[in-house]
Amino acid sequence: MQPQTASHFFKALYGVATVINSSLNPQVVLQKVVEQVVQALSCKACTLRLLDRSGKYLLASASTGLSKGYLRKGQVELLKSRIDTDVLGNGKLFYVGDVTNDARFQYPDAAKTEKLASIMVAPLLVDKKPIGILRIYTDEVREFSQDEQDFLMAVAHVAAIAIENARLHEALRSDYELLTQYNYQIFED
Repeated sequence: MQPQTASHFFKALYGVATVINSSLNPQVVLQKVVEQVVQALSCKACTLRLLDRSGKYLLASASTGLSKGYLRKGQVELLKSRIDTDVLGNGKLFYVGDVTNDARFQYPDAAKTEKLASIMVAPLLVDKKPIGILRIYTDEVREFSQDEQDFLMAVAHVAAIAIENARLHEALRSDYELLTQYNYQIFED
């Protein structure tokens, strides 16, 4: 893989921002984000996982480049995934050169079967509060340039804002529907 220029990453980030603004459907947006990340970073796969309500599990919300078998390997439990715990705890990017030989990775055997090597993980934060992670996977051991790291962090920040905006939009829509029903009932009586 030849090194990408900063211009490449600016264009890719613009593409991600355009995708995020293209829909109010969070699932569509998240799927397009992971696809854009794989394309921009020339990597094997990308997943976006969001914390469940309990804050104990990371739920698969969007993914590209991974087999169904790998995606069904089991839940990502924070207590068993020290990588994700570290990323969410310190709010910083995390890199692992070889996940098949790293005890902090929850499913090293599944990674071997899937032929995964390196990962880079960025936190999804809203007001410094973790809501999930954005992870890329490679099929060979790979170092990531500072531009690649900066790009992934920028995408994670933009995606977190998009997720929060989608949640707020959904809550507002729900409140509006309730208010409309309430007003309709008042005027019917």
